[in-house]
Amino acid sequence: MHIDFKKGGGLVPVVVQDLISQQVLMLAYMNREAYEITVKTGRATFFSRSRNEIWQKGDTSGNWLKVVDIVTDCDADTLLLRVEPQGPVCHKGTYSCFGEEEKLHAGFIRKLEKLIDRRKEELPENSYTTELFRAGINRIAQKVGEEAVELIIEAKDDNSDRFLNEGADLLYHLMVMLSYKGFSISDIITVLEKRHSVK
Repeated sequence: MHIDFKKGGGLVPVVVQDLISQQVLMLAYMNREAYEITVKTGRATFFSRSRNEIWQKGDTSGNWLKVVDIVTDCDADTLLLRVEPQGPVCHKGTYSCFGEEEKLHAGFIRKLEKLIDRRKEELPENSYTTELFRAGINRIAQKVGEEAVELIIEAKDDNSDRFLNEGADLLYHLMVMLSYKGFSISDIITVLEKRHSVK
């Protein structure tokens, strides 16, 4: 990977992003040595401009960043690190250095969608999702209907755990149906956005 360290006097800015939620977690800097350590260890390592030294995120807190992917921008003078954070990222104890207290879970939906799509393509044995795809649209539609009814029943009671579990079941089966039909949650969001813009 070509990285232009010269432009910034030996340093490049590094945008750190949560792989799953896609939230931006922090901004830091790397020199070549920090980059090489990051690649070798799989843990985000930076160069501190204030201390003038290499530091690995999580050395003292234990909240290190597992690096999954490193990408350069179009000019090769900025890096994007996609990571799996092992705890709060900010030294103040927040999820990100930009004041976000919690991780957004929308990214998990994308991860689940990709898994469902892989099941459709690979059809591995001993997978419930594979069973649904092999059974076809009638079975999938039946499951969506059943889960919708069960969610309605639980909505009329006061058991929050059962209600949320039935909601999860309905969403999962809806995602399987969307995948079977060649669509995704994003397609539904697009419809909602269009409706919202009309009002």
